[in-house]
Amino acid sequence: MNERTKAEIDLGPLPELIGYVLRRAQLVVFQDFFSAFAPFDISPAQFSVLTVIERNPGLTQTQVAAALGIKRTNFVGLLNELEKRTLAERRQVSGDKRSYALYLTPDGAALTRKLRPVLKAHEARMVAKVSEAGRDQLVALLHDIADAGETREPRNGAGIRGAKASRAPRPGSAET
Repeated sequence: MNERTKAEIDLGPLPELIGYVLRRAQLVVFQDFFSAFAPFDISPAQFSVLTVIERNPGLTQTQVAAALGIKRTNFVGLLNELEKRTLAERRQVSGDKRSYALYLTPDGAALTRKLRPVLKAHEARMVAKVSEAGRDQLVALLHDIADAGETREPRNGAGIRGAKASRAPRPGSAET
């Protein structure tokens, strides 16, 4: 059997492709996230939902799902799990029997407070890999890619205005 080390394997153009390198970086970030948040049994998608509900109490399920780019069917299961754990709750929107507003429960609010220092430490570990300036640059560049299909211009002033591009699934839309 031909035993090659990782350094000896020809990956062709992959290491120069944004998507490939982005996915490799995402795996490193998520690995650290899962490790740091394991004692709380919180996934990146759950953390995102709790954060949006905490910062915007009373948004509807549709609004939270859209803000995070999570498909409605995936969001319902995610929210069901948060409700089962008594971290979030649905409340009927007055005047609309089909819509539910989302709120953190007292347990959810307490958990989000406990998660803040965990998130800060996780983010510090990621920043240590690229520096604070590198982080700012990376985040700006990633926003340029993510926002390319929206009407506002990318931060560097280049891009197509008013064009709508098809969107790839956003973080949290898959089982994370």
